[in-house]
Amino acid sequence: MKLDAHQHFWSYDAAQYPWIPPGSALHRDWLPDDLAPLLAAAGLEGCIAVQARQSVEESRWLLGLAERHPIIKGVVGWVDLRSAQVGDVLGELARHPRFVGVRHVVQDEPDDDFMLGADFLRGIGELRAHRLAYDILIFPRQLPAAIALARRFPEQPFVLDHIAKPAIKSGTLSPWREQIRELAQAPNVLCKISGMVTEADAQAWQTADFRPYLEVVCEAFGEDRLMFGSDWPVCLLAAEYAQVCALVHDCLAPLSAAAQAKIFGGNAARFYLGR
Repeated sequence: MKLDAHQHFWSYDAAQYPWIPPGSALHRDWLPDDLAPLLAAAGLEGCIAVQARQSVEESRWLLGLAERHPIIKGVVGWVDLRSAQVGDVLGELARHPRFVGVRHVVQDEPDDDFMLGADFLRGIGELRAHRLAYDILIFPRQLPAAIALARRFPEQPFVLDHIAKPAIKSGTLSPWREQIRELAQAPNVLCKISGMVTEADAQAWQTADFRPYLEVVCEAFGEDRLMFGSDWPVCLLAAEYAQVCALVHDCLAPLSAAAQAKIFGGNAARFYLGR
């Protein structure tokens, strides 16, 4: 199966999506009918829809979209992992066959050790019983906490979103590079090749800007633990969907066809869908 492992949908509402820049390309509804032709043009069969606001209502809304649109193969939603009722909420959502994982917008948390809080750890501990993955959304400064989290739950499937958003615009590699290598030592962690264009110079990026970062994650995680994600429509702040696909294809060109097939869907299908 050829998949886009990371994209978003929303019915735009300024109060619900305060992070969306007013007047930008994101300042409108973005729904499955907008994505379907882009997937088809890229030769992709479907996508994993990921939460864009922190509400259980949005998780249910995404599952409703998945019921009506076959391109949505899985939903990574949000639940309050710190809640005493987290097990009940996870149980409800996990009964839907397309609910495959959970994400929290940890990058916006002021405490770099947010993921190591007792309540959050208790919630992470609930995921495996429901066969749910966890998407790690962080900035590089939070990588030490991610490393500790992965070590604490060696049986829990994790995936790092957006290669941890390194400072591509400035060309900074350390200490991100060394910490990525350390995180990758945990075999239960995968990595999404996604969200890179918005960390580069949005108006003047070149393919060469990304190669040093992709070399690091390819070496660290290997072909069996990487997955392509467009981060559409957020990517539109810096690139069209086809440009994002072409960028990753160009950078991964030295890999075998079999390795590229894994990264462009095979690994995501196994990780999220058990296929």
